[in-house]
Amino acid sequence: MSPGRVTVAVLLGVVLALVLGAAVPVERFGERLVAGEEAEAGSPGFYSAPSPTAPVRAGHVVKIEPVVAPPAGAKAWRVIYASTDQNGRPALVSGTVIAPTGKAPPGGRTVVAWGHPTSGIAARCAPSVGIDPFFFIEGLRSLLRAGYVVAATDYSGMGIAGPPSFLLGDVEGANVLDIVRAARSVTAAHSGDRVVLWGHSQGGQAVLFAAQMARSYAPELRVAGVAVAAPATDLADLLSADIGDVSGVTIASYAFTSYAAAYATQLPHDALATILTPAAIRALPEMSAECLFGQNQALHAIGKPLVGSFLLHDPGSDPTWGPLLAANSPSSAPLPVPLFVAQGGKDTLVRPAITARYVAAQEAAGATVQSHVFPSATHGTVATDAVPLLLRWMANLP
Repeated sequence: MSPGRVTVAVLLGVVLALVLGAAVPVERFGERLVAGEEAEAGSPGFYSAPSPTAPVRAGHVVKIEPVVAPPAGAKAWRVIYASTDQNGRPALVSGTVIAPTGKAPPGGRTVVAWGHPTSGIAARCAPSVGIDPFFFIEGLRSLLRAGYVVAATDYSGMGIAGPPSFLLGDVEGANVLDIVRAARSVTAAHSGDRVVLWGHSQGGQAVLFAAQMARSYAPELRVAGVAVAAPATDLADLLSADIGDVSGVTIASYAFTSYAAAYATQLPHDALATILTPAAIRALPEMSAECLFGQNQALHAIGKPLVGSFLLHDPGSDPTWGPLLAANSPSSAPLPVPLFVAQGGKDTLVRPAITARYVAAQEAAGATVQSHVFPSATHGTVATDAVPLLLRWMANLP
């Protein structure tokens, strides 16, 4: 590794640790750069895994490799596993499984299925790709110390090429549940059938959908509870609230690109032109090729001129796009398992009032809800701030 690359990587680690509230110590990030370089060099071959020659069941592991330099006291694997796309067809998805090295309890370890926040939609933006696939799994080390297996999907279309998944609830939910199935087939992980779902932002939406669909989609799994930090709930309201800055333009670019591909057969040929300005349509391919972490400067250069001139009108009230956003917003029907919600009081991306409405709807419907607002937490820090309370909540789940 060149000295210049080491410097850039260390600086990136420092910046991200500050932004995300030091989710992991910066020195641990730098400590594994050299070992991580070897993993990064091997990634392209791993992610070009061939399609299986015969049909495989959802959750089946098609390819697996150990991850170089796992967290202390743990072992980890990259996996490519079978899941389903927007239309229920088979799709291959990548992700990471991390397990403690200690003795597993009788019946196996509880699996925490992690839904990651937005990192992009291009294949190279997948969290499992690169020098440290563990860096953005919030609470990872605490979860491992508590004896949990952590199964972290990349979501479809990231890591290994595949159909889109961004803010597509059923796809993300299937991806989350199927990596639990994949983890159970990794013998050395000693995973049981008990599951806790945990997600942040986009990942909050993903695990809420997983909780909604688990009993029908993966009835062999015992989902004990679902926990979310700053979850994406009412997508139309969130999009409208955020579109006035470059972060909102970036998220909207990812979302409209993903939806246009996923619903191509249902949408009119000019569907994007009914909701986006010509300048926004021209920018979509370039915006969608960039990752949220690592290409932030490029995203700002493309997105800033579009602030205030991205949407033609409110997508929530649009007859074409409104129903799609509603269909991919978590249901207000009561969740069948206990719900833990963490929200930052200073979050300007997922607004506290929108999360509060979802919590109120769940409580009114009769769900078992434990909700916490962290007054000083931002969108980037709330998941890490919530981990101590999350662990106590998890320990008391039936």
